[in-house]
Amino acid sequence: MAARFAASPSGDLGDPRPLPPHATSEVLTRYRRLMEPALRQAVTSLHPWGAHMAAFTLGWSDIDGTPLDEHGGKSLRPALAMLCAQAAGSPPDSAVPGALAVELVHAFSLVHDDIIDSDERRRHRDAVWKAFGVGPAVLTGDALLALAISRLAATDNSIAMGYLSRALVELVHGQTEDMAFENRPWNGDDAVTAEEYSGMAARKTGALLGCAAAVGTALGGGSAAQAERMYGMGRSLGLAYQMVDDLLGIWGDPAVTGKPVYSDLRAGKKTLPVLSALAADDPAAGKLEDLLLTGDLDDDTVRLAADLIEAAGGADVTRELAARHAGLAVEALGACFPGATELHELRDLCELIVNRSH
Repeated sequence: MAARFAASPSGDLGDPRPLPPHATSEVLTRYRRLMEPALRQAVTSLHPWGAHMAAFTLGWSDIDGTPLDEHGGKSLRPALAMLCAQAAGSPPDSAVPGALAVELVHAFSLVHDDIIDSDERRRHRDAVWKAFGVGPAVLTGDALLALAISRLAATDNSIAMGYLSRALVELVHGQTEDMAFENRPWNGDDAVTAEEYSGMAARKTGALLGCAAAVGTALGGGSAAQAERMYGMGRSLGLAYQMVDDLLGIWGDPAVTGKPVYSDLRAGKKTLPVLSALAADDPAAGKLEDLLLTGDLDDDTVRLAADLIEAAGGADVTRELAARHAGLAVEALGACFPGATELHELRDLCELIVNRSH
């Protein structure tokens, strides 16, 4: 399902040849190690019970508190923040408060998302609500959000705080739209359109990536204009990210994603592969619509629905659009920071988003 994208023909990104396969993991590991001490110190300031659940959320410990030698996520957003600070002319640690803030907000959103969606598994383990209960999970998410705001506020950078506030409003707006879409019909005048989907994804997923890039730029001494351009870049990147998520939510390997196969179809989510397939001028589109309207989502039905989505071109359209939006993000990076040595690594992160498997 990989969908490669091209560097800008202007040459702003320099040599467009692919980086070595290990390059992205090295970038993420380097910046995670730079941020993690500050993140762990911040978490210890929580109530002991909250800190225990936060450590589980972040992948640092098991349910009983046993330390784990692993990490909860890829840390894409913190890496993006610190790379943007460097591209703006400052050392990466200048963006550490912003990096940990966006990571904490991301963790908060996942904790609450799993409650909303009744997802019992996250990253091959019990979701926080499944491990500790819904009430404690809500409090854990709230604590992570409050901690994010307090740590970024301590920088006294009003531009950075403005972007965090803006992203939070957009994130909640997008999540609300995503939930509301589930109650909309599959066909007719009130059916969800691809345009509505794009607006939702840009807010739900793009806002925090935009925040990471803009906050990193601001903390790194970039101009207000550069920060605004990077916020827009992140929203484009978020569209690509969400589109790949949609593909993984239907066809992802459970052994890699940590979630059941066809999970989004079972939940009746209005994702781009489904919307694109339904809009296609193809016999499979009509069959898919009839199937979805039955409301019967047993194993055989969701398997057939996935086949019909692919036959109608829904998967191909989604891959192509994800690659296009990632390409736009790369072009925006090159235009905002022409000649910056970090552009190769920034480009590599963008490519990872489109070609990831989880």
